[in-house]
Amino acid sequence: MHDITSCLWFDHQGKEAADFYITVFPNSRIVESNPVVTVFELDGTRFMALNGGPTHAGFTETVSFVVHCDSQEEIDRYWETLTADGGRESMCGWLEDKFGLSWQIVPSVLPTLMQDPERGQRVMDALLKMQKLVIADLEAA
Repeated sequence: MHDITSCLWFDHQGKEAADFYITVFPNSRIVESNPVVTVFELDGTRFMALNGGPTHAGFTETVSFVVHCDSQEEIDRYWETLTADGGRESMCGWLEDKFGLSWQIVPSVLPTLMQDPERGQRVMDALLKMQKLVIADLEAA
């Protein structure tokens, strides 16, 4: 099987974005970089940042990256770091970072909480009212 790498099209700040992302996620690094392309890994997942100019630059929520968190502390850390310096909070665990890229910061326990149809509906009702997800509130639903 061939490796699949997500290519993120930036106007001109691809290296800056890659440098930021590798500080956010553990076990991350810049693999290679030149003025046009920066290849980087976030906890083992490879990405390519392309400085492609303004023609197609920009992101929408139609593509997002999901970060599964084992604790509220992880959720809080990712949420605060990714919304800092111009990022913005959205609903249901979604946020947009300062580069406009969308992320979903979700607890790893969420699928388990959703398994039972009755409880799952209560969890979903609680989730739909939140911006940053709070594990304790989801578990209490």
